Amino acid sequence: MLADRLAAEGPPIGDVYLSRGEIEQRVLELGAELAGAYAGREPLLVAPLKSSAVFLTDLSRALPIPHGIDFLELAAYSSGRSGAVKLLKDLDTPVVGRHVLVVEDVVDTGLTLNFLARTLALRDPASLSAVSLLDRPYRRLVEDVPLDYVGFTVPDELFAGYGLGLDERWRALPDLHVVAVEELPGHLTGDSYRSPRREAA
Repeated sequence: MLADRLAAEGPPIGDVYLSRGEIEQRVLELGAELAGAYAGREPLLVAPLKSSAVFLTDLSRALPIPHGIDFLELAAYSSGRSGAVKLLKDLDTPVVGRHVLVVEDVVDTGLTLNFLARTLALRDPASLSAVSLLDRPYRRLVEDVPLDYVGFTVPDELFAGYGLGLDERWRALPDLHVVAVEELPGHLTGDSYRSPRREAA
């Protein structure tokens, strides 16, 4: 099985926190909620690469109304309570007059989503909102984020699977796992995984 093969590529990553069934059910619920909110409109789903790609794909399948899809890539840097975000790849689709829905894997400090919202707002979209599979509202450093739809509120843990990875490992696992940090090799437990946005992008 794929999960067995991926798990064998490295040390154990920890227990399942959300099963594929739980994720699938919540994504279907979000799709139905978004279909009602955007009825009669054609939203543009915008996802930051890489870890949001799996969620975006499933959400797109669960959204029974016409919609567009585009990707961008960001690099987030943080130190203490400050942070900076850099745009590495821009959208291919113009957003002027579009109803833009940012699709995030996880929102915690809000720095990345705040940057993205401010950047897209300058391009005159008809509306701008965000949906995130995971949320850590207690870690917010900025509150000005357009996060209107949330899959799960989660604890302050390091997760892998369902698109989230460490050193490009475990992204394809269908369940979301709590990473057993104490069992990971040293090169996977450095400061880059202890920043406010600890999930690898």
